[in-house]
Amino acid sequence: MPAELVVRQAGFAPVKGMRHLSLPAIDLDAHGALGDRSLCLVDVDRARVLRTVQHPSLIGVVARVADDLLDLTLTTGESLSAPVVPSGRSVTCDYWGRQVLLELTEGPHAELLSDWLAVRVRLAAAPRGGVVFGEPLTVVGTASLRDLAGRVGHAGLVAEAARFRSTLVVETEEPYVEDSWTGRELVVGGATVRIGGPVPRCAVVDHHPVTGERDVRLLKALARERPVNGAGEPMLGVYAGCVRPGRVVTG
Repeated sequence: MPAELVVRQAGFAPVKGMRHLSLPAIDLDAHGALGDRSLCLVDVDRARVLRTVQHPSLIGVVARVADDLLDLTLTTGESLSAPVVPSGRSVTCDYWGRQVLLELTEGPHAELLSDWLAVRVRLAAAPRGGVVFGEPLTVVGTASLRDLAGRVGHAGLVAEAARFRSTLVVETEEPYVEDSWTGRELVVGGATVRIGGPVPRCAVVDHHPVTGERDVRLLKALARERPVNGAGEPMLGVYAGCVRPGRVVTG
């Protein structure tokens, strides 16, 4: 296997659960990709961070952050751009068994998103890695996507890598070879990552990565083709952590 991986796609969602953006370059450090899930939505009444699997229409929202401005665009074309202003109020939420302190914000974003989701939410700033399940980075190989596309009869899967919301899509020749990389350190652009364990998948993969609409029964097919964990969740791709910071440019 190569010590240096060719990155074909790189990206993340600035607001947890929203559209997974494909970016020309990302910066990695010990906390993951800079800007990844720096914001999230909170159901304050229940002290919960909204999860994509429960609110898949989040996927249809494009979020981009530049300086202190957050731009949001819905699939309807409605959009807004406004500063993210700290409210001075924080809330502690349970996130997969961890207590995470989130800083609530002020501004028009919450109203737009509450209407979109039909649930009252607040926009909150999250600490680096605060609303990340597992390790901060995920990696999947191109050969795995091609093989899976053929097995499940969904040719468009290769072009829909964002369906799996992986930080890095890397060039591979052997399907699922990334399963064998556990514990290895690999160079990606100007950074070095250490590969962790496999990534369990949930029903988010059944939703189109642009519209958020459920369009394929991929999770069930994935469970037939791939190993599953104790909860019956199929594995695809691997977690990773950054051991040497640097910039990753797609090629």
